[in-house]
Amino acid sequence: MDDYPLIENHGLIGDLQTAALVTTDATIDWFCCPRFDSPSVFGALLDWRKGGHFTVRPAASDYETKQLYHPDTAVLVTRFMTEAGAGEVVDFMPVTGTTATPRHRLVRMLRCVRGSMTFEGEIAPRFDYGRKPHELHITEHGALFSSEDMDLAVHAVREPHDERLLNALSGDKDLRFTLTLQAGQQRGLVIESSPAGPPREVRLAEFEELFNGTVRFWRSWLSQSTYTGRWREAVERSAVTLKLMTYAPSGALVAAPTTALPEQLGGERNWDYRFTWIRDASFSVYALLGLGFKEEATAFISWLHNRVKEEAGQGNGTGPLNIMYRVDGSSDLVEEELKHWEGYRGSAPVRIGNGAADQLQLDIYGEALDSIYFAHQHGIHLDTRGWTALHTLLDWLVDHWDQPGEGLWETRGGRKDFTYGRVMSWVAFDRALRIAYDDGRPAARGRWMAERDNLYVQVLDQGWDQRKQSFVQHYGDDVLDSSLLRMPTVGFITPDDPMWKSTMDAMERELVSDSLVYRYNPEASPDGLRGSEGTFSLCTFMYVDALARTGRTDQARLVLEKMLTYANHLGLYSEEIALTGRQLGNFPQAFTHLALIDAAITLDATLNSKRVTA
Repeated sequence: MDDYPLIENHGLIGDLQTAALVTTDATIDWFCCPRFDSPSVFGALLDWRKGGHFTVRPAASDYETKQLYHPDTAVLVTRFMTEAGAGEVVDFMPVTGTTATPRHRLVRMLRCVRGSMTFEGEIAPRFDYGRKPHELHITEHGALFSSEDMDLAVHAVREPHDERLLNALSGDKDLRFTLTLQAGQQRGLVIESSPAGPPREVRLAEFEELFNGTVRFWRSWLSQSTYTGRWREAVERSAVTLKLMTYAPSGALVAAPTTALPEQLGGERNWDYRFTWIRDASFSVYALLGLGFKEEATAFISWLHNRVKEEAGQGNGTGPLNIMYRVDGSSDLVEEELKHWEGYRGSAPVRIGNGAADQLQLDIYGEALDSIYFAHQHGIHLDTRGWTALHTLLDWLVDHWDQPGEGLWETRGGRKDFTYGRVMSWVAFDRALRIAYDDGRPAARGRWMAERDNLYVQVLDQGWDQRKQSFVQHYGDDVLDSSLLRMPTVGFITPDDPMWKSTMDAMERELVSDSLVYRYNPEASPDGLRGSEGTFSLCTFMYVDALARTGRTDQARLVLEKMLTYANHLGLYSEEIALTGRQLGNFPQAFTHLALIDAAITLDATLNSKRVTA
């Protein structure tokens, strides 16, 4: 198990259609192609022996490494220091554009910056999660890996006077190479999927233009950010990370670019997150518009409008919407296990697809409507056909909101009357009414208003536990749930309401560990799965937001500053934090970075208002 890097010991690169993880010693151990949700080409992250990898490191056995992002970009730099010299591996993927393509490039620039350095590397792809064999052909200018479904070309970066970069093949399907450089020299490799032609030599001038063009893209994109607050570095890194997890052809945001990274080492809570959740992606609208990225918010709202119009979920009993989709909007997410892989550090099963796709989670209708309304306030409007479909959606919700569901945490312990689901159903009716009034749209106003008010009364009556003086996870029980931290955010209750303040106190007693927040207590509320989990990073940032709204700004600021110390060396977060402080779950997680942005914006505004008042 020592061969596996820590989850947090990775950086992320991507081209807005797929992405790769790079370890702190410059190994690419996760890369799916041609999309985020495609089978893996490099998958050592989930099986070190069988998954496939692309390693580059100094030939010297004794070295130190450091890793950073080239400022204001998604270009990753891994630095090696040895007794003989210092070198760098600069990794990036040139952006592909908004047209889906099977052609993607991984660029690895090898530099010597001091003294001399001999790099050695190994390219060992394993196509289709290691299920498809391949052949290797070495040519004068590089190499070609060929499998049933994909070719992968290796282009050597050379000048005419260079010696051969790629040495003899070791084995029958993997490629090993060495490269010796002196201070100031730079060479490298370009890995290309579905190439247009055979492997070719890439000149240094072309190589450097790929680098410069990628840097220009990211800096130009990030310059649109309007955030100038106290946590600018963390917020902007989160923004770049979210952009890296956005599928440009559709505007959809994946929950994470990985699958099956465990919520508990050795446990079974290993899920595939390479899809677009209505909930997570809806939250992205608030963060993106809050930072000034209107184009990205518009693209996702367009994707969401299309899902509303399709009504893909009607046939499976979940209502007009599914809870998640593939990035292209399709809904085939059949869950299966890769039994031939051992899983990250032995954490089996390794799952692809997601069986929760057909769950009934009523909260998604509130999240979808809330994001549509927020976009509406920023000038992004529904067309006529979209409003008609939305009207149909609300009519369905009128007849179905008062039934148990699985809840937003996708528990597998049976359906329950989740309080959060009812709160967000209230939000759905409330936001639809607001849009109808703003635009003069035809609507069943009386019916929607009656259901909205019924929901409000029901939540106060059945979602409140008198003994605990708190809103609870589901009706008929006293278990707490940190999802309810969003109640004041969506306007269901005011932050200074005594019922809300006592709810915050109860959560602090039962769900907060120092500054970190659990989703809920699975021992008190069995979720149908074995094992436990760490604190949920999304919930900690939601706690910061709720504290700020409640006026507890000093505490909110301390919790936020503590939480920032749990980021990895690049400012990235996975899903959860273990007691040891290690990161757990899929990495990086979009939900967490969205919540970080929201918390920073809310707390900044609160602190600024407080300062002006003083």
